[in-house]
Amino acid sequence: MATEQAEQSGQRIDERIAERHDDLSPQERRAAGALLEHLDDLATYRAAELAELAGVSRATMSRLFRSLGFADFDEVREHLRGLRATGEPRRVDGAPEPEALAAAEHAAILRAVGHPRVPEVAGLIALAERVLVVGWRNSYPVALHLREQLAQARDDVRIAPVPGQTTGEELVGLGSADVVLVVGFRRRPQHFGAFLTAAHATGATVVLLGDPTAVAHASHASIWLECPLQHALAFDSYAAPMALVSVLADGVLAACRRTGSARVRSISETYEQLGEVE
Repeated sequence: MATEQAEQSGQRIDERIAERHDDLSPQERRAAGALLEHLDDLATYRAAELAELAGVSRATMSRLFRSLGFADFDEVREHLRGLRATGEPRRVDGAPEPEALAAAEHAAILRAVGHPRVPEVAGLIALAERVLVVGWRNSYPVALHLREQLAQARDDVRIAPVPGQTTGEELVGLGSADVVLVVGFRRRPQHFGAFLTAAHATGATVVLLGDPTAVAHASHASIWLECPLQHALAFDSYAAPMALVSVLADGVLAACRRTGSARVRSISETYEQLGEVE
């Protein structure tokens, strides 16, 4: 039994149910069906209520939990919290109170923008010959927004990957005068570590910006900027990363001084000439 539970511990709850489905009694199958149907809102139920929804006894629901390798309903919830902590969208504890959510976001933003190396990174970006900002999946919108802000303050700021393209060609030609800013929040692609290694090998200064789960990649970066994510809701909140983007861009503009201000004016004049913005 201990060996079986150890094997199950690495499986998701839906995988455990699928694997053991044929061995479950008809009543346990009904209980399993109710459990699967309510995985996204388990926080609103007690074990007894789930049993009632399934039309089975509480003893049957308890037997199902044990069959799946869980001691009780609380352990099921902990399992789902673990899945949420990896970045999987899932409601586990229900929606928090707005005040609690705002307080958590406030704390995360303070941690992000108060990182002691933010001014240093802003200075490096301002002085670099070229800047490449890279991000995949959920990190891409953050990277794109950062590139758009930096492009207001200085020239030669690129984004990667460009839609329809890979990243290998973006690294060729980079050197010690350049900065590669890699945005790497959780659920990163498999090749993330290989890209960091290749970026570091160019001789460019590599800045890694990511949530605490990216610390395993920090040794391949010149500078590691840890930025927390809030996951009280089903989907991660990027309020702190976006605040950090604003602070970084502001620092770059300040470091660029007159050239930055002149570029901002030229961009605004071009907008007016082309009638691109209201």
